[in-house]
Amino acid sequence: MSLGDEHGNSGGYGGTGQTHTRLPETDVSPYAGGRRGGRTSSRSLVTVVGVVVLLIAAIAFANRGGDDSSSGEEDDSPKAAATAPSGEKPVQSKAAGIPSGFAHNRQGAESAAANYAVALGSDGMFSPSRRHEIVQAIADPSTLDRLQEGFDADYSANLLKNIGLTKDGAAPKGSTFVNRTLPAGTKATSFNENSATVEVWCNGLFGLAGESSTNPVTSTWFTVTMKLNWSGDDWRVLETTQKTGPTPVPGDNPVSGADEMSKVVEEFGGFTYAR
Repeated sequence: MSLGDEHGNSGGYGGTGQTHTRLPETDVSPYAGGRRGGRTSSRSLVTVVGVVVLLIAAIAFANRGGDDSSSGEEDDSPKAAATAPSGEKPVQSKAAGIPSGFAHNRQGAESAAANYAVALGSDGMFSPSRRHEIVQAIADPSTLDRLQEGFDADYSANLLKNIGLTKDGAAPKGSTFVNRTLPAGTKATSFNENSATVEVWCNGLFGLAGESSTNPVTSTWFTVTMKLNWSGDDWRVLETTQKTGPTPVPGDNPVSGADEMSKVVEEFGGFTYAR
C-alpha cells in the first residue's frame, strides 16, 4: 500500500470521544493573572502548598536521568527524543522542488524520509506530470519503474473523478484542493551505511474546500514506513507502505469555514524537515 491509499477513510473534525476541561468557577480565571478579592482561608493555603509540592516532585521525577537502568548493555536504538532539534542546518539543495543532499548517517535518513513523506503526500501526486517528477526525484534507480507504475495505478482517473478533480488533478472552479502531509516524528527501525528503514508518523489534511464541496477538508493520522537506499550521494526510496494511526483524541476546536480553510492553505507554506 502506498501514500494515497487511505484518503477515502480520512477522519473528520469533531465526533465522539472529545475531552472537555472545566475551569474552577472563580471570580477571576487562575490563568488570567488577576487577583481575587477576599481573605485567603487556611484551607486554600494548604491546597496551594500541596499543589506546589506536587509540582516540584513531578519536575524532579521528569528530570531524572536514565542511570537506574538494570541492563549494562548499550542500546543504539533511537530514544523518544530522537527527533528533537539537533542544531544541524537543513539541506540547501533541491531536486524537482524536493529537498535533497541529506547526510550519510541515521539523522540524514530520518530527515530524508520525512521530506519524502511530505512530497508523496502532497497535492502534486494527483497531477500526472508532477507525480512523475516527484517519483523520479526520490526513487532509487533500481525501483523507479516499479514505483512509478504503482503510483500511477493508485492515482487513477477514476479516483480523481470520485474526489471531484479534473483528469489533471485540478480542483473545480470555486474550490481549493487540499492534500498536505505533516510529519510529527520519525524513527529509524534499522540503519547501516547502505540502507535504512524509517517510520514517519504523520498528520494529514485532505479534501476540497469550497461552499458546494461534498468532500470537505478532514484530518487523519497515519504512519508511513520507507525503505531507503544510499545511492550516489543521497538517500533514495526503495519502497513505501502506510498504516493508519496512532491517532490522538480529537480536541474541541471549532470547525473552520470553507473560505478560511482555502485561504490558510494558500497563505501558509510547508517546511523542509531536517534535525
